[in-house]
Amino acid sequence: MKPLHGEPPANDLNAIRIKRLGRLRDEMDALNDEIIRAAATRQAVLAEVDPGSRRCALNLLHYLAFRRRDRRGLQGRLARLGLSSLGRAEPDVLTSIEAVRAVMYSLAGPPDGASPLRAPGATRRVGRLEDCEGSSLLAERAERLLGPVAARTTRAGQRPVSIMVTLPTEAADDPGLIPSLMQAGMNCARINCAHDDPAVWAKMIARVRQSAQELGRTCRIAMDLAGPKLRTGAIEPGPAVLKIRPHRDAFGKVLAAACVRLYEHGSMHSPPGQTDHCLPLVGNTLAELKAGDRLEFVDARGARRHLDVLQICSDGAWAQIHRTAYLVEGIVLKHGRSRAARWVVGALEPKTPAIELHTGDLLSLVRAPRLGHAARFDSQGKLIEPACIGCTLFEAFDHARVGESIWFDDGRIGGLIESISSSAVEVRIDRTPAQGARLRADKGINLPQTDVRLDALTDQDRIDLEFVAHHADIVQLSFVSRPEDVVALQSTLRQIVCADDAQLPAIVVKIETRRGFSSLPQILLAALREPTCGVMIARGDLAVECGFERLAEVQEEILWLCEAAHVPVIWATQVLESLAETGLPSRAEITDAAMGNRAECVMLNKGPHMVETVRMLADILTRMAGHQAKKRALLRGLRVASA
Repeated sequence: MKPLHGEPPANDLNAIRIKRLGRLRDEMDALNDEIIRAAATRQAVLAEVDPGSRRCALNLLHYLAFRRRDRRGLQGRLARLGLSSLGRAEPDVLTSIEAVRAVMYSLAGPPDGASPLRAPGATRRVGRLEDCEGSSLLAERAERLLGPVAARTTRAGQRPVSIMVTLPTEAADDPGLIPSLMQAGMNCARINCAHDDPAVWAKMIARVRQSAQELGRTCRIAMDLAGPKLRTGAIEPGPAVLKIRPHRDAFGKVLAAACVRLYEHGSMHSPPGQTDHCLPLVGNTLAELKAGDRLEFVDARGARRHLDVLQICSDGAWAQIHRTAYLVEGIVLKHGRSRAARWVVGALEPKTPAIELHTGDLLSLVRAPRLGHAARFDSQGKLIEPACIGCTLFEAFDHARVGESIWFDDGRIGGLIESISSSAVEVRIDRTPAQGARLRADKGINLPQTDVRLDALTDQDRIDLEFVAHHADIVQLSFVSRPEDVVALQSTLRQIVCADDAQLPAIVVKIETRRGFSSLPQILLAALREPTCGVMIARGDLAVECGFERLAEVQEEILWLCEAAHVPVIWATQVLESLAETGLPSRAEITDAAMGNRAECVMLNKGPHMVETVRMLADILTRMAGHQAKKRALLRGLRVASA
């Protein structure tokens, strides 16, 4: 058949195609050589890595060389030919490139005068993963860290992703909680060393070990070192006043009286049933009361009020009030029938102190021992002294600069540093909700733009390690920002463990700062000095440090780098948080939990509805296992397609 007018002959078209294929083949050859040469310059780094992890470190170096430049143009050219675009090259970079090169050589032939070192298959001699595919190697290392996958097989299918659960303090004494969590799907129990003490930790661990043995399951113990967390200090206590108010509708009409539990001061235990308020009384015994009695008093504002007694109990009484009252210690309650009978309000708990802040307010940060307070004004409303609050680790501000941002309470309150002195840092608040925000004690402080130079391993961490090293399967290092932090932990663990000839626990590094994310490749290479290691994406602080709008991008990059290094990842912070706290998840949380399937483990925090949260997460992860593996969609049969 003759070619159409203006169309080159078929032979010419083939020649053009072959020429284009040849250029693409040469581009792939150059890429292959570039990656090999880059890794060859890092032999000293590889020599420090654990012998069993060198293949992992080498593949990470290959991946870093591969991603050093923008490869999107090359991806497009490969995709138009129906070839792999190298978008899933993380597990084994050179093998992925070699597979594409082999096809290119088959289509375009070898280049003129080709060197044998550039031909497909030559990479076997320069460090290709020969005896174990990258994905299998990652799975093997994940099992070593988190336990066998076979233990996570149920009737619904196999769940390759582990579930880590943060244990609350009550897990030490509640005999049923840990077995329930295990039966729901917990594979790893997390103990946060920032809370409780070795005595409580030991009880938790004993219950985990015992429950695992009784249920015939495996459950790892992971212990988090507290690390150098920058937090707000204590605040002056608020007034010890109890406000009692009935339930009203939008128009102020009383819908139901407020319920008050009366008890003799010093004898109160957890009251049965539901109550709005508990009121301690001293004076006459409450046994003198009976249902229907009225207790009259003048509240802290001078308003006359009364309580109606509803029921007498063995350890107190129930009463109700129909009007709002403010009670403080020392207020006298008189018996309506017998004026001789009287009770006095005992010591009340002070209000949880907080500092109210609005956009434009000035906040002074000082060293921790000083108590914080709200802004103080004179009688004309003029500011006398701005709000003030102490902070731990004041040395974190040694390298701070004016104009840098600062965030409080997981990013709920933001500001800019206006001035810095040896005793205080002045902050102008520029980000709060429209109605303002309340800053309380012991809330996190983030300095995303500041070069915070604090060692991840604190003096308290070194003390805690004496316990952790001998009881935990995994030790999790908080606020890692540089490879030296990991090396310091490894060295400290060896000093503790080798003295007793015990096994070294695995190390998980928590990436929760901007600096830690920027140093992740070096941190991974340091972690690979040990045979077993992992990475936790601590998304709470990380979102504040890197910006909420960048969190999705940052967590993807961490997943890619860790997959290239064959290092297991723990997906953490606020997973199904609403379900754990309230019993009802949000739709966005369900999607987020499903995305956790891209990691090797998902971590849940504590909450009143922990067991059902673990159960739901296990179900989500089991279902997603049939649809996605890392970045690869799995083409499982769909019911909707066959309907």
